[in-house]
Amino acid sequence: MTKILIADSMDTEALDLLKAVPGFEVTVKTGMKEDELVRTVPGYQAVVVRSATKITRPVIEAGRDLKVLVRAGIGLDNIDGAAAKEKGIVVANTPAATSISVAEHTFGLMLGAVRHHGRAVLSMKQHKWEKKALEGTELYGKTLGIIGCGRIGLEVAKRALAFGMKVLIYDVIPITTDLDVKQVPLDDVLAAADLITLHVPKQPKPILAEAEFAKMKDGVIIVNVARGGVVDEKALLAALNSGKVRAAALDVYDKEPPEDFFLIDHPHVTPIPHLGAQAVEGQKRAGLEVVRILKEKLG
Repeated sequence: MTKILIADSMDTEALDLLKAVPGFEVTVKTGMKEDELVRTVPGYQAVVVRSATKITRPVIEAGRDLKVLVRAGIGLDNIDGAAAKEKGIVVANTPAATSISVAEHTFGLMLGAVRHHGRAVLSMKQHKWEKKALEGTELYGKTLGIIGCGRIGLEVAKRALAFGMKVLIYDVIPITTDLDVKQVPLDDVLAAADLITLHVPKQPKPILAEAEFAKMKDGVIIVNVARGGVVDEKALLAALNSGKVRAAALDVYDKEPPEDFFLIDHPHVTPIPHLGAQAVEGQKRAGLEVVRILKEKLG
């Protein structure tokens, strides 16, 4: 019997399909910290996570029978890939499954930022009527800079073009696409963009820090649905306070859940609790892809 541990929540239809696979014994146990995972993982051949559970070196070393680690989502920053490689454990994810979910979320944040939706909602709930103070701008005709133009970035570009925006993209590799976008150096994105959105993996250091903010247009809008740490949070705060950045919409943070609320409490920041991939359809696609991967690797 092949034992599979589901350590984070998973789409119910996909979970039922996984449980129905002959030879698979599936256990769901969520919310575990490292010490509990270390005690639990021995005897399991596979572990499935999303973003909450961290598969650290001690967990991998305790998993004497581990063959496969799967993240139902984009990126692998919560799995110690080096430790897994040392033990010959296969590490996989589902990068395409939630691309549309994240792209739509990004566009929602962009719209909310230019039209002050977050501030307007809070104001109305305080029984205020601040119509004149919350005048915004259109997206039409504006230049969107996309930093990191893989699956999600290209989905965002499609939607931006439909809104009549000009799209500049930056990526470390050449991007081939039929979309009417222009790939340029990072400095060109920073100088020209009215809005900047990030779609990159976890980085060893921020992509946007003090020097990068200094190169941007005054009144630029920043959207980050990528990973905490790709934007220097203190540099962003300074840019917001100076007016260099007009508004920021943030889905991710250096520490999750946040322990410091200096950005979240800022009046020009729309904070969201890492909801990028939290759409029913995206999670279903991710779950079904997890089932396919496990059947392929363990069947």
